[in-house]
Amino acid sequence: MESIRENIQYQHPFLAVKIFDAVRSCQPYQKVTRWHYHKEIELILMLQGRYGFYLNETPVVLQPGELILIGSNELHTDYPCDNGSYLVFQFDIQEHLENSGLPYYRYFADPSVPLSRLNYIFQENHEVRQTVARCIQSINEEFLAKQDGYEIAISIQIKQIILSLLRADSRKVIPSRENSDIIRLRPVLDYIDIHLSDKLQVEEACKLANMSYHYFVKYFKKTMGISFVDYITLKKIRRAERLLLTKDLSISQIGEEVGMSNMAHFYKMFRKFKACSPNEFRKKMLFDTAGRQEELNPPEAKAPQSFQNFSVCQ
Repeated sequence: MESIRENIQYQHPFLAVKIFDAVRSCQPYQKVTRWHYHKEIELILMLQGRYGFYLNETPVVLQPGELILIGSNELHTDYPCDNGSYLVFQFDIQEHLENSGLPYYRYFADPSVPLSRLNYIFQENHEVRQTVARCIQSINEEFLAKQDGYEIAISIQIKQIILSLLRADSRKVIPSRENSDIIRLRPVLDYIDIHLSDKLQVEEACKLANMSYHYFVKYFKKTMGISFVDYITLKKIRRAERLLLTKDLSISQIGEEVGMSNMAHFYKMFRKFKACSPNEFRKKMLFDTAGRQEELNPPEAKAPQSFQNFSVCQ
């Protein structure tokens, strides 16, 4: 089976999401897209008509109001069995799980557990299906309106989707989290937060966790769903994001602030996690913010030339 890896172009780099309305009208059973996969999780909400999809070679036909979940790197394509329109929502889950939620990332990113197995929830739990459908529709509305704070609203809706799936998983497709694992790593996580601007050493983390080097490296990745090095880098990049948008600092100064003084390395890691350079990120975000402010507060229109010097006292 020939397939391609799709690189999704986010509509908003700070949110790492893409949502769009797809309308399909083709000859029955004529495949219209190639088999593809991507690192982002995808949710498809059928709006009108009827349309078919192949998920890991399993055919699924959606009716209005029905949903399908496609996990990270799962092969899929579509096939028309009728005319239809649907919302496609794609997001990088790692970008939406911060300190309190990052331990759950491993459940949604484990390659040995295809996330599409959770689709049984939408078939068996009408309430959850409605909740997730409302979240997707709300995200689309927020993107279209772009009111102040829409980024926060979208992030909240994504977390609601994740929470709904976690709590509705009665078959335990997603392994349950061991609180003791996180508790054991708490001194390490606190140490990282306090010393994020410094050069962090795995040896110091091993001492705090009272583990050998090799055991700690495996334990951290199994518990957090991400390697120790990548966790630190992700935290540094997220701090850099905040500084780019809130401080009048040069890129090199921001690199220093987050403990990444090697600019080549800083740019490389920023691109790895954000798919753009720090400069591009700042310009994009500040441009979007300025654009929204102009829409909400348009400049006062100048009076026509023939009226500019007009006085009611004349």
